[in-house]
Formats: sequence, C-alpha cells, structure tokens
Amino acid sequence: AGMMTGRTAVRAPLMRDTLHLVTAADFVGLRPVFVPLLARRFRGSPFFRNLAGVDQDAVAEVARVHLEAGPKTAAELGRLLAEQWPGRDPLSLAMVVRPRLALVQIPPRGVWGSGGLPTWALAEDWLGRRVGTDARPDRLVRRYLAALGPATIADIQNWSGLSGIRTVVERLRDELLVFHDERGRALYDVPEAPRPDPGTPAPPRYLPEYDNLLLGHHDRTRVMAVEHKTPLFPGSGGVLGSVLLDGRFAGGWQIVRGGRSDPSSVSLKVDLLAPASATDRRALATEGEQLLAFAAAGAKVRDVVIGGGG
Repeated sequence: AGMMTGRTAVRAPLMRDTLHLVTAADFVGLRPVFVPLLARRFRGSPFFRNLAGVDQDAVAEVARVHLEAGPKTAAELGRLLAEQWPGRDPLSLAMVVRPRLALVQIPPRGVWGSGGLPTWALAEDWLGRRVGTDARPDRLVRRYLAALGPATIADIQNWSGLSGIRTVVERLRDELLVFHDERGRALYDVPEAPRPDPGTPAPPRYLPEYDNLLLGHHDRTRVMAVEHKTPLFPGSGGVLGSVLLDGRFAGGWQIVRGGRSDPSSVSLKVDLLAPASATDRRALATEGEQLLAFAAAGAKVRDVVIGGGG
C-alpha cells in the first residue's frame, strides 16, 4: 500500500494488455515495449470499430488536456469527449487513449483492502518522471528467462503477448544458454540462473490467481496435467489460487473470512484434486499458516482446512 500511495509502484496495462502491478521504474522503462501490442489489441476491438471516420489522434489530444486537469474514470473521460464528438459511444472514445497515452491506475484502486472505481492519470504527471522511448524488448526477455526459464520462444510470446520474439532471441543468442526438451524444442535460459538437479523436491506453494508460473508458458503441462491445461483451474484461474505439490498443480485455495459463529475468524480452505501423503498435508498446513499470517495478520482466529483429494 505504501508503494502505491507513495507512487513508487503503479498498476497499468503491460504484458498481454492486462493490468500489472510494477515499480514506477519498470513502468516507465517497459511502457514503450508494449505500445504496439496495445495498439494491435485496440484495432481488433469493438471500440475501434465504433469510431470509423473519427480522427483518433485528435481524440487522444483532447483526452490529454482533460487528464492534465486531473485523473478521470473511463466513464468521466468518455462523457467529456462525447461533448466534442456527439453521437459517438463515450466508452469507445475513452478507450482511444489506451495505446496513445501512458496512463496508470491510481489508488485507492489496487491497494490491499481498498476499492473504488478504476481511475486513470497521466503517468508522467502521477510519477513526476518521463516515460522511456526504447521499444526494444531485449531486457524484458532476459528478465523473463531469469524468472521462468528455461523456456521456448512460444513461452515468451505467450507470457508477454508480443510478436517477433524469435528475432529478439536470435539477437541475444550469444548471451543465452540453449537446452532441448524431450521433444527437441529449444529452451533458452540466462547463464546465471539456478538449475537444480531434476530430483530436487519442490516445497508446497500457494500461488495467487493469475500467477505468472501458470500463465508464463505456452505448454502448461510443465506445471499441470493435460486435463487442466486449458483453461486454468478453475475457470481462467481468477476464482481460486492454485496449490503446488512437488512443483505440480494439485488443487485450489481461497481465504474465507468470518462466519456467523465467529466473525473474527479467517480460514484457508484447500481443495485437493487427489489424495496427498501425511507429509505433504503437514507441509501444506505449515505453508498455509505462513500465508494467513501475511494475508490475515489482524485476525484473532486463523486456521487451515485441507479437504478434497477423493
């Protein structure tokens, strides 16, 4: 919360044209990389089709003036723009700014435990610093590999939403290591990345919704069984978090707050897909207690309930 309100972290559309929480420094550096993606997604949207014959660059410049006067929700900005372009869909007019203006979503939206309508500000006004101009994704690719490699070109494209990744990897090839999987596909990695022995046991982990480990690979069978590959379990991964046992997807979890018997209690509900050993269940409970200590530090009663598994 302090980083959001202190303007050292921001929410903004980046990878895959979805909202991400990143440091201010990362946003000003990465925003130019994703402008072509944002523009491509906008051109394929109904908003673009609603504005046939409209000078969209002119819309963006008028929108800039309104945003310089202060942050706006999309609805507020759309109403203002519709005054100059009457008869046009206000929301479509507001969406013109997405690829053209560097915007960030400001607090209280995105602050833990807070809410409010999504409100947008010009990034340079909010952060007091200029957005970069380098649109090359080389640094982004290296950072992806440092976090999620070894990975294929398709993995990097799936995670980022960017096209032309093969050209970037070829440009970086002298800086990367190349492996091959069982199917002969090239896997790229940065030399300094840790590569533990394949037999090293992985501790249990609770992943949040839309975690990059699940979204960051084109071939999700690296983490989950074929029957759960598409879509992510459950739905698109946005309802429950995911449980990993020995590095593999094993079920879902959610935090349930309060109840009629004890409104101050908080429970971590775990629903396993298959039976787990007593050792794994104890490790899940220990890890779950640490999760609750972070996510529900103020709760008087905290417990971990592990169910499912047949």
